[in-house]
Amino acid sequence: MGRVLSLDPGRVRCGVALSDSARTMAFPRPALAGGDGLVARVAALVADEGVETVVVGRPVALSGRTTASTALADALWRDLREALDGVEVVAVDERLSTVEAGRRLAGAGRRAREARAVIDSAAAVVVLESYLGGERG
Repeated sequence: MGRVLSLDPGRVRCGVALSDSARTMAFPRPALAGGDGLVARVAALVADEGVETVVVGRPVALSGRTTASTALADALWRDLREALDGVEVVAVDERLSTVEAGRRLAGAGRRAREARAVIDSAAAVVVLESYLGGERG
């Protein structure tokens, strides 16, 4: 079974998490720079890590409305679907993943200032764990 890559897209950085080959655990990876070239950087990671599925976190407001961040995630999802031949690319609701990631980091003793550098990938872990949990039923 191939690995699953999770992305938490943002304007500046894109958080990254990767599953193990059994799809039971999620591990944070260094965030990728957002903007131009992001699709190529993701494609290289997909090829290097034997990824079969890419999960793009789709932020939606608590009210259910779409936002500018939703549009950014949707554009990345579309671009990856076109660029990654033979790789499943799915979008999943990631409401409150960054809040949950912040709680986890605080619980682990990380200060807010220190957490800024890893919060995006921590959020990608939350999204990936949710996705993997749904795969297992």
